[in-house]
Amino acid sequence: MTHTSPGPDPAAAAEWDERYAGPGRIWSGEPNGALVAEVEGLAPTTVLDVGCGEGADAVWLAARGWRVSALDVSRVALERAAGHARGAGVEVEWHHAGLLDTDLPPAGFGLVSAQYPALRRPAPGDVAAERALLAAVAVGGTLLVVHHADVDTEHARTAGFDPADYVVPDDVARLLDDDWVVEVHEKRPRRVASGAGSHHTTDAVLRARRLR
Repeated sequence: MTHTSPGPDPAAAAEWDERYAGPGRIWSGEPNGALVAEVEGLAPTTVLDVGCGEGADAVWLAARGWRVSALDVSRVALERAAGHARGAGVEVEWHHAGLLDTDLPPAGFGLVSAQYPALRRPAPGDVAAERALLAAVAVGGTLLVVHHADVDTEHARTAGFDPADYVVPDDVARLLDDDWVVEVHEKRPRRVASGAGSHHTTDAVLRARRLR
């Protein structure tokens, strides 16, 4: 089932719809390696997949017993993701929304996963996106934020993308207080053979557990 919120930012939605409009898959179709590694040993409960794209993570989690809510600003991506879920015989609750555009249950998820999220700041210095990630995690639950590390900032700006406009794991880590315990905060090698982003070879990984 796909839920529609008051709506993602129209410009962002149109941009991502255009990216997904081609005939081929953008991503590899496989779950992200950091997600697979970090959820091993966690008991399946509820999970929020932020920026789910074509749905590989959401489908993988659902197949392992997680009750998955997945959101993305691109309706085209969600249509592809829903097809992936049908083919795998699993159910996922899809949300056509950005993180800040939808009503999420406070402390409603045992796992909040944001894998390479395009979480753009509403304004310079605004931490609303980071706080929304934290607020969605249930007491005792886990927050997992993974992004590309060691990004060439000048090259990215030349391509029209300023990394400073987007949330990365270090930004989230700075907001963690005594209500949280950081279990992983590191860089590690990334190996992806195909799909967009396969040229990135290092991940920044943050996993934290909410104590209260």
